[in-house]
Parts: sequence; structure tokens; C-alpha cells
Amino acid sequence: MRHMDSMRQKAAIEIPMSDIPEKTGGNHTPPDYERIFHPRRLAIIGVSAEGSGAGFGTGIFKSITTMGFAGEILPVNPKGGSIDGLTIFKSVADIPGDIDFAVIAVAARYVPEALEACLKKGAAGAEIISSGFSELDTEEGKTLEAQIKEIAARGIRVVGPNCFGIYCPASGLTLLPGPDLSRESGPVAFLAQSGGMAIDFAHAGKWMGIRFSKMVSFGNGADLRETDLLRYFKNDPETKVIAMYIEGIQNGQTFFNEIREAADKKPVIVYKGGLSRAGARTVASHTASMGGSGVIWDSVLKQVHAIRVRDAEEMAQASLAFALLPPKEFRKISVIGGGGAIGVAACDLAEACGIEIPPLAPELQARIDSCLPKPGSSAVNPVDVANPFVPPPYLKEILLAAAQDEQIDLQIIVSLLYHYKSVAKTFNKKVAEITPYKELVQSVCDAANETGKPIIAVLANPKRGVEDLDIVEMIALARKEFTDRGIPVFDELHDAIRAIAHVNTYYGTKAHRKE
Repeated sequence: MRHMDSMRQKAAIEIPMSDIPEKTGGNHTPPDYERIFHPRRLAIIGVSAEGSGAGFGTGIFKSITTMGFAGEILPVNPKGGSIDGLTIFKSVADIPGDIDFAVIAVAARYVPEALEACLKKGAAGAEIISSGFSELDTEEGKTLEAQIKEIAARGIRVVGPNCFGIYCPASGLTLLPGPDLSRESGPVAFLAQSGGMAIDFAHAGKWMGIRFSKMVSFGNGADLRETDLLRYFKNDPETKVIAMYIEGIQNGQTFFNEIREAADKKPVIVYKGGLSRAGARTVASHTASMGGSGVIWDSVLKQVHAIRVRDAEEMAQASLAFALLPPKEFRKISVIGGGGAIGVAACDLAEACGIEIPPLAPELQARIDSCLPKPGSSAVNPVDVANPFVPPPYLKEILLAAAQDEQIDLQIIVSLLYHYKSVAKTFNKKVAEITPYKELVQSVCDAANETGKPIIAVLANPKRGVEDLDIVEMIALARKEFTDRGIPVFDELHDAIRAIAHVNTYYGTKAHRKE
């Protein structure tokens, strides 16, 4: 990797992709993604018979069956036996007929033989859960991975090795270990070199309201990796947003071309790991990848109009915003609810993000003022309701009035529902029983539908101790009600504004490219 001082000083100039680490390899067999993501006959190699212990093979078998995979599952183990009423084949060759896809979870030294058998059975692809390859930086590991590449080049596409595999809600394929992931499909695709990152994002998406089309953890990426998957997801009609976590890439120029073409079609969100010295050392042992330079990556992602995020939380929040908000810019917004300090913070952060919170028209301020409790409230924008117990019908009227201002593109409502805990204690009730969160959701949805202007909800909660788990539960119930109705929810106001800024960056640059 070349590190050029002049490039560090001029991050805005175009950076040649030759400055990104490259690897060689790969094959040219077009992947049959239908058979990979929606296999009708799935072999799982490395499943233990009942009563003989558990390993990764048995774990992924249990997870896939728990998910309700609709296809035929064909467990394989040389010792034979049975599991959950299914006969375990002693070899892949013993399986009658062809297979579509395979999960390989055996010791690394047995992987090439298993993969070769899957190729002979006509499998379109296989995911290799096993580790012990190039990430170990040993001659044995490198040799085994080279054998995988050689077999893949003869006609079977490989996910992995050293990965958690594929999550496809529509078919019931799931990551290891993911028996409780959502079966509800959605618009977000995710590709990652890290299995842990993938499973964590899948679980976070479930409670945040993010639904996935497909998710691929490709680990070392001996065959299928970021460039191939970008090429697929950019044309996948089920995918509207592409998120990715990458540690190192295989071919700089090809990656540049594919991510640029993908970002021309749909938002691409990139979390790049391994940019610090310590991070680079870690990714080398994690997936045998090279981290690279932050300056170069910043410039490359700007050139291709991808959205760069700094951590997994920001990636999830950006994915939520892109998935649920209309595909446009939101340069002027209103903020309703919370308190005075929250409003000040909103104005400061919004301005830093290129977003304006303009004062509302005088006649609309007067209309809003009539709905506000006195004293202490303000109808300017941000609208300070001064009281966390303002009934939802009044909040709806405020949202309707603020939306009448033609300059407002989007509204944020900050609801401090956690204050209902004190009311619940007074009346000896459960906080979820006494909090009008369902009425609030209905009021917000009605306002959004009647005005045609999107609304984001912020459900702040500083009370998260053991004694306040009932509040945490109530907030989770409220979040689900909102996201089920297509309203994005964020924990903090600054998270919401940052996510809006990402949306503005993408659609703003896209509009300029068309001019």
C-alpha cells in the first residue's frame, strides 16, 4: 500500500484505486443466486447424530430448522445416525439426486473434500462455516484456502470460509447462530466480512424496525466477496438499500466500478474497518485482510457517492432512515416536543449537518400556541411543548399546523414517554398500561398521512436501570408500533438528525449528478 503525503494533504482530489490493497484470484462462473439464496435441497455437512454432542454443523442445522426453512434438509456425517427424525447421510455422494446449496461445518482439513463432493452433486454454491485457513497466516491454512479457490473455479460458488453464512428471511436460511431472526423480508441488504457484525446487525434490525432482503457474511472471501455481491445487490429488485462492513478488498479498480454503479442506483452505506494501526493488525488476524488508509477511503467513497459511517450503530441508523424515508432531501425540518435544552441542541446539530430549523410562519405559530400548555411553552420552531403529558390529539394538531408551512420538508417529534413512570406509580399501574403510546402512534401516523410529510419519532429514555425495566419494555412496544407503521424511531435527537444528513448527502449529490 502506498502512502503519499500529498494525497493526505489533498483528501478532496481523486484517489487512484491502485492505492487500495489488491488481491488476485476469483473465477468467472456466474453465480446462480436463486439456488444459493432459495435452495430447494440443502445439504448440511458436519451434523452430529442425536446424543453425540453438538458442533457448528448441528448448531446451524437446529437454527435453520427453527427458522422454518421450507426446503429439503439433507444432513451429512460419516458416522451416520439420525437427527430430529431425519436420516444422516454418511457422505454427500450418498444423497440421491442433486443439491442446490450446502453448509460445510467440518474441520478445515476436510473442507476441500466436502466442497469437491458438493461440486459433483451439482450444487450452485456452498457456505463454509469452518475456520482455520488464511486468517491463521500458516502455510497449512493458506494451502487449504488455495484448494478451495481451485475447486470454486471449476463451477461452485463459495461463501467463506471462516464466516457465519447467509441470512435470507424469505427462504429461512439463517446465520450461525440465528434461530430467532425475523422471517419478515425488507429492503436492506447487508454484506460483511465479519460474522459477528452480521449477526449483531440482524438482531439489532429486528428491534429497530430494519427488515432485510438478504445478508451475507463472507469471512475470508476466498470466492464470492464484496465486488460480486455488490454486482448482485445493485440489480436485486428486493433490495433498496445496500449496507456493508468491509475490512479489505480483492481488486481495487473492480470494486471502485461496482460500488460506483451500485451507488448510482441505490444508497450504499459503508462501514470500513481496520483503518487504525491497531485495527489493521486485528483485521489481518480476523479475515487475512489489509486495512488501508482512512484518507484514501474517505476520498474513494466520496467519489462513488457512497455513505461512509464510523460504527455499527451509525450504520444501522442510516439504514433505518434510508429504508423508511422517501427518497429525497430534507433540508428544512420542524422539531416538536422535548424541552428547551433539547431544542437548542437540535438547532446546533442541525446547522452543523446542513439542516435548517426555521421559525414557522406567524399565523401557524398562533395556531400551535393555542394547543400548548402555559406557561413555559414555545410555538416558534423548535416547538417546546413544556409538558411531557400533552395528550396525543393536541400533538397531532401541532404536527398538522407545522406541516402547513411550505418550507418544512420533514418533522421530528420528541416524546418523553418515560415520565409516565411517575404517573404509573401514583396509580399503582404498570407503565405500559398507563402510557398512551398507541394513541401517540395513531396521532403521528394520521398527521403524516394527512399532510404527506414524513415524521420521525425520537423516544428518549435516560432511565435504563434495573428498577426501570418496565420503561424499557414500554419504549420497545412503542417503537414497534411506530416502525410497523413505517415511522422511523431513534433513541436520541442527534441520531435522527445525523441519519437525515446521510439521506440528504446521498440524494443531494445524486441530484447534482443528473444536472
